[in-house]
Amino acid sequence: MTDPLLTIAERSDYRLTGRSDEVEALCAEFEKRWPDAVRSFEYGRSAEGRPMRAMIVSRCRSLDAAELQARSVPVLMLQGGIHPGESDGKDAGFMVLRDLLSASPASALLNDIAVLFVPAFNVDGHERVGRWNRPNQVGPEETGWRATAQNLNLNRDYMKAESPEMQAMLRLLNAWDPLVCADLHVTDGADFEPDISLQVEPVNQGDARLCTIGVELRTALIDDLAAQGSIPLPFYPDLVETDNPASGFVLTVYSPRFSTGYFPQRNRWTVLVETHSWKPYATRVRVTQNTIMGLIKLMARNGAAWLGAARGADAAAAALNGAEMTLAYASSWREPTAGAEVTEVDATAEAEMIDFRGYAYTRDVSAISGALATTYDPSTPQIWHVPYRNKVKASLVVPAPRGGYAIPAGWADIIGAKLEHHGVRFSALEDARRIDRAEVFRATHVRFSAGPFEGRMQATVDGAWSEEAVELGAGALIVPITQALSRLAMALLEPQAPDSLLAWGFFNACFEQKEALEPYVAEAIARDMWANDMNLRTAFNRRLAEDAAFAASADARLEFFLRRHASWDDQYMRYPVVRV
Repeated sequence: MTDPLLTIAERSDYRLTGRSDEVEALCAEFEKRWPDAVRSFEYGRSAEGRPMRAMIVSRCRSLDAAELQARSVPVLMLQGGIHPGESDGKDAGFMVLRDLLSASPASALLNDIAVLFVPAFNVDGHERVGRWNRPNQVGPEETGWRATAQNLNLNRDYMKAESPEMQAMLRLLNAWDPLVCADLHVTDGADFEPDISLQVEPVNQGDARLCTIGVELRTALIDDLAAQGSIPLPFYPDLVETDNPASGFVLTVYSPRFSTGYFPQRNRWTVLVETHSWKPYATRVRVTQNTIMGLIKLMARNGAAWLGAARGADAAAAALNGAEMTLAYASSWREPTAGAEVTEVDATAEAEMIDFRGYAYTRDVSAISGALATTYDPSTPQIWHVPYRNKVKASLVVPAPRGGYAIPAGWADIIGAKLEHHGVRFSALEDARRIDRAEVFRATHVRFSAGPFEGRMQATVDGAWSEEAVELGAGALIVPITQALSRLAMALLEPQAPDSLLAWGFFNACFEQKEALEPYVAEAIARDMWANDMNLRTAFNRRLAEDAAFAASADARLEFFLRRHASWDDQYMRYPVVRV
């Protein structure tokens, strides 16, 4: 009789992987087999109404989120299937937990930690099965689809949180507060010897005290995998030129739209696990198993100390009060434009030359595309001596507000819902209030994306904060900076942050002019102002002499006067969220 705890991958000799019915069946069987150590539960519903399933696994006498937090039990989260075609994490997670629960000596690892396992995050994509959904991957024969039923990539949705799946995930994070999240993927790209890459954060971003532990975690995990025969990489292998290995690699510091950039905003660690798509499925699952087991061992050994450090970072984040906060980082990428996933690499950036274990390859002009095309020879290992652009610097540093942020009542429903998703603390004003010395951000220039990205028209703004008096009506929201999630609050509400709500287009209407004068009326007003205000006339003439583009633009010349007239809309180009 077949053991009901065996995965379809194991039963098919890794030709196949299961679907949602397998997830439901295995979770139920785990709970039935080990009722004292496993609880399976539904944490949300997908866009198409499918149950989203998680398991909590622990032998520390409780399977309740609040009690685990009260007892300071470190939680390791295994997030599988954010991209359903990359099913290694789902299958490997079930196998590791089954073996761990079955083996008496090894199961002692669960005495002091808990494992929160999400086998198939994008459950609708998990059901859109096809043989060619991942043509750049060796097995399984059929896989799910990368995007959700609403055609959203969940690993770009952490900040805007538009999908029901991400909203459910954020509720899960708020409830269980995992100390470390392992986000389990399969990479594609060039063909080479390494079978797995690990990018850990905080290392390049986030609280500096957590970065030290992030490096130690990464080093220990890489050493453990290497001892088991893997060739692990300590960075995600992004080629500078997608199809040209000679161009070398670049370190990408992920913004919070990605899991890798999101968890540092919560003062927690994330491990981006990427097995290599050109390795056989059985190999990839085995390597993912080794990675998960290595993380469980590290958590059992260090979890208490790591939890103490994370809570120290929470306390530091709750005491920012004007301290400078880095909200965006640049490595060797040029600054991205609105709507761009990545941009070109700065060829002048400093690089370290590395010896990389690749394969022999040729680059010839394709008769199909007419461009250079790369062909790899996996039977011939070859060392690539290539540049690795791994220097990181801050690209946006902003002082934290001394009090917090205020969101006008007209925006409270929209923005308040987003803050609730993320667990950011706020309160509503019961009465109207005047703040004489608030900070207001006025944009001088706005660039919108050329087309939609993840369903939204993004915006990038130039401008500055300045001191103004502000009237706040009853129902306005106050977001205090004195909270553990202050980093996340700033990443959401600072207008120039790369994944702020403004950047994702939630405030686009503020940058649309709603009232315009007919040209003949505008001309009459401008002539009158020019004739009756000597200082204004002098400033206008100076601008004409110094700014050729201004002098050549009839609209800009008229706007010079209209901006100074009482009819001008002082809310135009004004970001409604203020610093208080």
